[in-house]
Amino acid sequence: MRDRRIRVLIVDDSAMVRKVLAMGLGSDKRLEVVGTASNAGSARQQMEELRPDVVTLDLEMPHMDGLTFLRSYMATSPVPTVVISSLTRESGEVVMRAMEAGAVDIISKPSLGVGEGLPAIMSDVCARVAAAASARPTFPGSGAVAPMRQPDASEGWVHAIGASTGGVQALSRILPLFPPTTPGIVIVQHMPVGFTAPFANRLDAICQMRVCEAVDGDLVLPGVVLIAPGGLRHMELVRSGGGLRVRLFHGDPVCYSRPSVDVLFASLARLAGRSCAASLLTGMGRDGAAGLLEIRRAGGRTFAQDEATSVVYGMPLAARDLGAAEQILPLDDIPGRMALAATAERSSRRMAAAAQQ
Repeated sequence: MRDRRIRVLIVDDSAMVRKVLAMGLGSDKRLEVVGTASNAGSARQQMEELRPDVVTLDLEMPHMDGLTFLRSYMATSPVPTVVISSLTRESGEVVMRAMEAGAVDIISKPSLGVGEGLPAIMSDVCARVAAAASARPTFPGSGAVAPMRQPDASEGWVHAIGASTGGVQALSRILPLFPPTTPGIVIVQHMPVGFTAPFANRLDAICQMRVCEAVDGDLVLPGVVLIAPGGLRHMELVRSGGGLRVRLFHGDPVCYSRPSVDVLFASLARLAGRSCAASLLTGMGRDGAAGLLEIRRAGGRTFAQDEATSVVYGMPLAARDLGAAEQILPLDDIPGRMALAATAERSSRRMAAAAQQ
């Protein structure tokens, strides 16, 4: 348990945004705003003097941009960092590079014109800044990992992954390991509206599988990774002929999240049963734990990331405590275990078919 409040440094070139964030974060009893800075030089000086537990960082700043600044201090004196950015097409790409550089979360910059909705937005910002304080600011397990070798995709099989804080780094590490013959993968990664498309594009450039932001009606196909669009709708799977298809729909947040991992996992439990493997990765809160348990009870294979390799050990911990994960694994071991689950199921089918002949 912390015996003091979490010390936060706000870095943003807008005086109005600094004021809004300082008032909002300062109203939370868990947090103490120890300083504000309008540029990288001032921020660096205050970081050395004030030793904040968390930095909130705007990426568009004069003189030295936020991404360059982030890389500079992550290389020498890493501090858990939450990127608070306005979304544009260009900023979406920069935010992805910031996450790869070690930022632990992304938050859309609060609009100064949201009126009565601002307290709810700031409540979410406060919760995520507080969670960042317990994060590991550098990416765990940086050694090279060899891509897996796997035979052709198992017919009718589907992989599912859920992640939140720290998930951008985790997915960027493990998804390139899956070969192009892998069964279809569906993913919920908690992100704000508009950031999942740039994330999918960056993953597509480094993965052997094709990666894209899911569109309503997409078929789950071997060799394809579908990432739920951030922020506005849930994603579930529905039966379509002999396969599975994506359904995006509006609904209230589940476990404070939309899209929710629980919603995706629950649909898999209903439809795929024994023909799926699901993994719950780093993130704060409990989203995905109940859904993972449903998959395990339906006969699917279930895994969760261990504490040592998680940026925030919240969602995987909830899954462990529920008994939802049959194995708790280091991040780098998860792709191999999911692949083995698929090949084992295919071998079992072949044996059953041979026995009937």
